[in-house]
Amino acid sequence: MKVAVLMGGSSEERPVSLVSGAEVAAALRGRGHEVVAVDPASGVLSRERELELRESGVAREAPPSAGPGGSDPLLLLGEALRACAPDVVFPALHGGAGEDGTVQSLLDLIGVPYAGSGHTGCALAMDKDLTKRLLRDAGIPTPEWITGHAPTEHVVAELDLPLIVKPPRGGSTLGLTLVHRADAIPAAEEQALAYGGAVMFERYIRGRELTVGILGEEALPPGEIIPENEIFDYECKYQPGMAREIFPARIAKDVAAGLRRQALAVHRALRLEGFSRVDFILDSAATPWCLEANALPGLTPASLLPRAGRAAGLSFGELCERIAILALSGRAAPVAAGSRA
Repeated sequence: MKVAVLMGGSSEERPVSLVSGAEVAAALRGRGHEVVAVDPASGVLSRERELELRESGVAREAPPSAGPGGSDPLLLLGEALRACAPDVVFPALHGGAGEDGTVQSLLDLIGVPYAGSGHTGCALAMDKDLTKRLLRDAGIPTPEWITGHAPTEHVVAELDLPLIVKPPRGGSTLGLTLVHRADAIPAAEEQALAYGGAVMFERYIRGRELTVGILGEEALPPGEIIPENEIFDYECKYQPGMAREIFPARIAKDVAAGLRRQALAVHRALRLEGFSRVDFILDSAATPWCLEANALPGLTPASLLPRAGRAAGLSFGELCERIAILALSGRAAPVAAGSRA
């Protein structure tokens, strides 16, 4: 199978995507597939560049505003894909046009199969306000929220303190702040606005941070994240030693089964396909509150979906291969025997 792995791009999450893509490319080659790594912002990457990315890990860097010579990244991507003629495209893109449905729409126009969700599911999952509205309509608990600027007094009266201030689009907790005092809300709002020009205020739910990966139409074993910081922020996600990730989570079997059912319900409510990851807070009453769904979750060595896959008996290479096969088959492939809750 010839696979084009898309990585990098021009979003704020480019550094994470570059490492995700390099890891996916190496894993698929290890399974015997022909792989071409493509960065929509710069074109086809060399094997030397891939190795450099895998060795350097996630590092902050400013996203490019355009491709080489000022070219449009989408046009560059289309040309690269026509040149390499893959059997399937594996988007390992995070944020921006790679995860909001734009790239998926282009792939639909080109007519090449691709892994993961279509443009509708990506757009719904990327917009946290739309996500939460759909979850509320489906009867899935999600913390109360306010989207858009609102007077501080109103925000505190409606959501209480502490509360979360974040951009309603994007991922990797970029621009997210846990606010304990009312006088800190304006600065947190400014920080959120810097990552997309909009802001969301969300009630803070105290509890255990849990995540559930979806592969095909099956939920993988839930995992628990125990961050060194107060919340699972960018530093805890991508810096070694800043979080403990326990797979499978040490929770009662009935709670784990309920989380898996809830994650599948979220996956379906948002019209996600192929694979995703759904994040929850489990409160003291064992109620799972859905925070968000990730249409293209991270696939770095420190990422959560690969850890869930290993808990289900899948190596990283097997997980990546299964995701690519799902794109070609158009139907869910079963997880390894004995991995069900």
